Amino acid sequence: MNKLSKIFVVGLPRTGTTSICSTLLSLNYCVAHTAYTQTTFDKANAIADTPVFNDYKALHQHYPNSQFVYLTRNPQKWIPSIKQLLLRMYHNVVRDDGGFNPIIKRCYTEIFSPFTLDNINNDDFLLACYNKHKAAVTEYFEQQRHPVLFIDISKPGNYQKLLRFLNKENINDNTSDLSFPLLNKGGKVTAWKDLKHPLKVDSTTNGRCSPLDHIS
Repeated sequence: MNKLSKIFVVGLPRTGTTSICSTLLSLNYCVAHTAYTQTTFDKANAIADTPVFNDYKALHQHYPNSQFVYLTRNPQKWIPSIKQLLLRMYHNVVRDDGGFNPIIKRCYTEIFSPFTLDNINNDDFLLACYNKHKAAVTEYFEQQRHPVLFIDISKPGNYQKLLRFLNKENINDNTSDLSFPLLNKGGKVTAWKDLKHPLKVDSTTNGRCSPLDHIS
């Protein structure tokens, strides 16, 4: 897989991005769960979460031969999970004197706009964000005539759909019983950090982000 051919996981946060990243590691891809430097983009074969869920159009234009996987999740399960995450993140997203890096701030404030506490606590607002994002991704790739795999990692058979999409069906003689690991359950967000694997790619360089080619 060359620098201009990647696997991008476009699902919103709390749709199973950590679980699919763990699976991609097991399939021998170099994987970054979030990417905040161009070095990360250059090293990784597969990238998920921030900034992919926001920058998918620019990423498709910059990496035109890439494969895109969109993660869906039952909104009734996703809403309380994303609400908990956004409430924890809120202060560090909106503060002017530090907090999260500019890429995180840009992506979250654009997807969940207006990024206010009232909106974060509004289930109808969050559902609208989910539906708007899914519809926009669907419309864009239909217009581009570029295939996208839509999967819910909690559903039976979707692991096998991913293998077929990535042309990895023959990697294991018996995949019928395989499924995605369900990581970061119960609002946890540290599973990726705790996961040790030689193919993991760091999201930053010594904690710092850098300009990204696809948006420069």
